[in-house]
Amino acid sequence: MTESNGSTPTTTTPDTALPDWEKRFRAPRVSLPDWAEDAPDRSLFVSNATGTYELYAWDRATGEQRQVTDRPNGTTDGVLSPDGEWIWWFDDKDGDEFGVWRRQPFGGGAAGAEDEFATPGLEASYPAGLALGRDGRTAVVGRSTDEDGTTIHLAVAGTPPTVIYRHRESAGVGDLSHDGSLIAIEHTEHGDAMHSALRVLRPDGTTVAELDDTKGGAEELGLEVLGFAPVEGDTRLLVGHQRRGRWEPLVWDVASGEETDLALDLPGDVSAEWYPDGSGLLVAHGFEARSELFRYDLGSRQLVKVPTPAGCVSGATARPDGSVEYLWSSAAQPSSVRSTTGAVVLDPPGLKSPGSVPVEDVWVAGPGGRIHALVQKPAGTAGPLPTVFDIHGGPTWHDSDSFAAGPAAWVDHGYAVVRVNYRGSTGYGREWTDALKHRVGLIELEDIAAVREWAVASGLADPDRLILTGGSWGGYLTLLGLGVQPDAWALGLAAVPVADYVTAYHDEMEALKAMDRTLLGGTPEEVPERFEASSPLTYVDAVKAPVYISAGVNDPRCPIRQIDNYVKRLEKRGAVHEVYRYDAGHGSLVVDERIKQVRLEMEFVERHLGA
Repeated sequence: MTESNGSTPTTTTPDTALPDWEKRFRAPRVSLPDWAEDAPDRSLFVSNATGTYELYAWDRATGEQRQVTDRPNGTTDGVLSPDGEWIWWFDDKDGDEFGVWRRQPFGGGAAGAEDEFATPGLEASYPAGLALGRDGRTAVVGRSTDEDGTTIHLAVAGTPPTVIYRHRESAGVGDLSHDGSLIAIEHTEHGDAMHSALRVLRPDGTTVAELDDTKGGAEELGLEVLGFAPVEGDTRLLVGHQRRGRWEPLVWDVASGEETDLALDLPGDVSAEWYPDGSGLLVAHGFEARSELFRYDLGSRQLVKVPTPAGCVSGATARPDGSVEYLWSSAAQPSSVRSTTGAVVLDPPGLKSPGSVPVEDVWVAGPGGRIHALVQKPAGTAGPLPTVFDIHGGPTWHDSDSFAAGPAAWVDHGYAVVRVNYRGSTGYGREWTDALKHRVGLIELEDIAAVREWAVASGLADPDRLILTGGSWGGYLTLLGLGVQPDAWALGLAAVPVADYVTAYHDEMEALKAMDRTLLGGTPEEVPERFEASSPLTYVDAVKAPVYISAGVNDPRCPIRQIDNYVKRLEKRGAVHEVYRYDAGHGSLVVDERIKQVRLEMEFVERHLGA
């Protein structure tokens, strides 16, 4: 057994001499810029330009870009106020996600001065949403703690924050209306953390309207807040619903109660946001691991496609001039922020990321229906190949035809990569997403096993050189798979995993406890047999393959103590394993650290597989 820690030397290798896989991690990347509603030339985005992901302010009128935050472990949670005057950012400790909101002026604070507390009187907590008022003085702040559950506060400059909502179950801030008179929240008071209901409050906390699809039917359905209309005095709220088995938008007038069902004729999940004048919606449609954009005119009810290249749009926004900016990539081409005007919106200087190989679609018959898998392999190669099954996290997420540096690195080294959108994944309808309840982990592994059988039978994968890997929920499924399917895998690489489900439940952040109660039907004390059946620790003595585990010591989602419990069981029987602990939370925002982790995984595979 080998253990190492997270001390990471900075590379001195010239960029031109770096291998392609490392260039992909080091190349500057940017997020889709957020812009201020009343000052659209002012924008906020995230970039890794310094080697750590931080927030940046961008004045489009002058072209000036300024780094807003500078912390050892990075910063990605930030919000630009509607008037463009303030940048709010979440200040936690080394990635533990427990902290306070701070703010600084858009143009920058005083040299050497610490950014001010944005909401004096509110103690540190886990965040549960934030909405800022156009008056520059009002904020709706969601907070989550183990002691109080969820609380939502109205914070007005110069007065103490007041509680307008409180409940033990998880909830969050949805949006604040254009005039500040209405507050939309998502809540799970009914106890199902996978399906929210909606409530609209006045600033004094009294209720204006309720929308709840969790009652009155055979199955509970979820709702989500997509945003109030950006028009003064407008009481329309854009809402996502699941009434036809997938996510779709509707317009709900919270004053009159009228619901306008858009009934868009699109096969996949649909989300939307308002155009700035409130006359139409920018519609994002995701289907079978790809996505596309449309404009929906609310007056004519016409749906018109917004041209984008084939691949995935991972974020989009409509600008005041009617153009659309979007973050696009494909498995073969790195991400870029583009505009329907034809311009590249943000093009970071410096090292450019190499591309990779396109993804191939595979559909496999599984125990719960057809399973969609995405396959990449080195160009010009024929199987059987050493194959990495890279399992996505979530579980309510999905792999797509978008650029990912990790899979591309494995392809560079001669491996095929298979990514499985198992039951529990989003993008294939509500029933597919909700299917894993109560038999958590085991259902996903059934789907992964079916795709594994296809990969071997098709000649793609060498059955003696199969690697199971993933991060977060993917790391959990890796450890569970190594124990439940011990003869199926040659190696396992688990990043920030759930390893001991019972201890993880007791140590994790409150919102995740609510999710686990939903998935498993109760607490470890109420349904001990389900937690036992779904816990990797239950099967640790059956593990045959060498195991590599990486973990953030400040992780509130997959806490370190439950990982240590699993590792001790491996140690007790002398199982081959290595553990790498680093000083961050649920993953790292430092580029050097990410590269180090990939290199350590590849070296582990080389030592034990020789591929």
